[in-house]
Amino acid sequence: MNKHLRLLPFIFVIGFLLSACNLPIGRNPAIPPTATEPAHTETATPSATATLTETSTPSPTATSTITLTPTETETPTITPTATFAFPVVTVNKQAHCRYGPSTAFLHAADLYAGDVGTVRGRFQYSKWLYIKFDKLGYFCWVAPSVVDVVGDVNTILMTEVRLPGPSVLYKPPQNVYAERVGDKKVKISWDQVKMTQDDDRGYMLELFVCQNGAYIWYTASIPDQYTTSYVVEDGPGCAVASSGAVYAVEKHGYTTSTKINWPAP
Repeated sequence: MNKHLRLLPFIFVIGFLLSACNLPIGRNPAIPPTATEPAHTETATPSATATLTETSTPSPTATSTITLTPTETETPTITPTATFAFPVVTVNKQAHCRYGPSTAFLHAADLYAGDVGTVRGRFQYSKWLYIKFDKLGYFCWVAPSVVDVVGDVNTILMTEVRLPGPSVLYKPPQNVYAERVGDKKVKISWDQVKMTQDDDRGYMLELFVCQNGAYIWYTASIPDQYTTSYVVEDGPGCAVASSGAVYAVEKHGYTTSTKINWPAP
């Protein structure tokens, strides 16, 4: 046999195999898959998804500055307050102005008819008035009988007595003693306070005594340093015990007082 003829079957087989390689790859649906043929699962290729990471940066917020507008306050209308009018006094006769509210106190100034002043105080235990006279740079006391008053003295407050002193030259009376003289009198005694004749104004007693059942404020002046006792009326019948004090008096003022140990009625 021709050598070439013997090769034809092999050439045919090779050609068939080569043509089979060009067939589309796929499974015959009529032929069930075998263990050697894996099931073909079509997997979609994931598409790239753009992930936007949004970083929220807040825009700066303008902080408003609060300006406080003051509330308009209505300005009150000022109502004028009436100035208090002190009662006015005019001296109606020549008289004394004194450092206390009775004739027992030292002379402070001479007064003459027509002198004018204003009432600045009253005394609790007498009707004397504490006056600021226009012509004087200080206050003093006058009896209501020596002045004419325009105004209501009852609007004026009570005022305490402010004595000049105490003296730096002399001590107050010593060894003050009081004793009963009968049922209705008391005798008060003390040692002499020795003063120069120029300074000597004697003594003053300021007492609260019971007279005829009335409890009264009572004053007495002793004209010189040599008189060292005084007798005053004082009896029973008052709810408050009697009491008193004695001062030595010199021309510049008063010493401090010495209390009197008052005897019971």
